[in-house]
Amino acid sequence: MRIIAGSLRSRTLEAPQGVATRPTSDRLRETLFNVLAPRIEGAAFLDLYSGSGAVGIEALSRGAARVEFVEKAPPALKVLRGNLQKLGLDSPGKTAGFRIHAVGVGAFLRRAADDPRRERYEVVFLDPPWDAAEEYTATLGLLGCSAAGLLAANAAVIAEHRKKQRLDDRYGALERTRLLEQGDAALSFYGVDCLSL
Repeated sequence: MRIIAGSLRSRTLEAPQGVATRPTSDRLRETLFNVLAPRIEGAAFLDLYSGSGAVGIEALSRGAARVEFVEKAPPALKVLRGNLQKLGLDSPGKTAGFRIHAVGVGAFLRRAADDPRRERYEVVFLDPPWDAAEEYTATLGLLGCSAAGLLAANAAVIAEHRKKQRLDDRYGALERTRLLEQGDAALSFYGVDCLSL
C-alpha cells in the first residue's frame, strides 16, 4: 500500500497479517479522496475501524487538521502505530494532529457523544469487517441518532462495504447521498439531514 497524494505521497504502509483486517485498496482510496478533496484541507477526520490507518494517514497527508483513529484489534494497532512512527508523524516536538483510541467503535462513539467538550467531525470514515453486518447498522445508527452531535453540520459519513451488501438509505439524521461501486467494494456517502436532528 502507498499513500496516494499530499505531503507523504508515495510513502509505503504496512498492513496487518491475515484476513481479519482488509485494508482499503489504493484504487478505492484514490476514488474516495477524489470525492472528498474539497473537504479535507483543515478538516477534523474520524477514522473508525482504522486497521493499518491507511485512510486516516491519507487524510493527514492531504492536509486534514487532525485525525482520530479508532481501532481495538491488537495486531492492527501495532501496525497502525508502526506506520505512524515510520512516517515520522509521532516524532517528539512534531504536531502530528492525530490520536489513537484503542477501544471498540461503539464504546468510543457513546463516550465521545457524552463528553461536553466533544469534537465535531467534518468527515467520518468507517470500514468494519465486511462479515460483521451488524457493525454497519450499529455504527451508522449511533452516528445518525445519539452520537449525531459529533458531526459538523455539513459532515460527510462514508461507509466502505461489500458491493453485494445493501446499506439503508437512512439512519436517523444520516441520509445517503451517493453510492460508488468499484470491483467487489462500494462506498456509501451519507450527509446530515439537519431537519431530522
